[in-house]
Amino acid sequence: MTKIDFYSLEPESRGDRFLLTCRLVERIRASALRILIHCPDREEARHLDRLLWTFRDDSFLPHGLVDQVDPHLTPILISTTAAPETERQVLINLAPQVPSFVARFERVCDLVDHDPRLRDAGRERYRLYREQGHSLKHHQIRL
Repeated sequence: MTKIDFYSLEPESRGDRFLLTCRLVERIRASALRILIHCPDREEARHLDRLLWTFRDDSFLPHGLVDQVDPHLTPILISTTAAPETERQVLINLAPQVPSFVARFERVCDLVDHDPRLRDAGRERYRLYREQGHSLKHHQIRL
């Protein structure tokens, strides 16, 4: 069964879920795991792509948009769909709903920030994951 980790920002945090994604990606890559980041739309995917290049001067995170890089050579992929289907290790979900392809991953990181709409959607995802019998952990993060 897929392990689900929820990451929510503490109220006094200044960052958002995109900055949190960058920090989380850096930590996960330290374990040499492959990551698929699921963004709800193309504009957010492009924003995250730019942010991963610039968020820290002393960090290099080899990543790219699924339709613009070779997925076999790129360990961090940003996708607006479930593609590529070969990814199975870590999914970072930035979509407001539970992706239909969650079960193929060993671990899912679901991120929530201060936006009330996104926070409410995160609560609904948490409820759905719990109903599906997933092992859930919640982490409060301060940026």
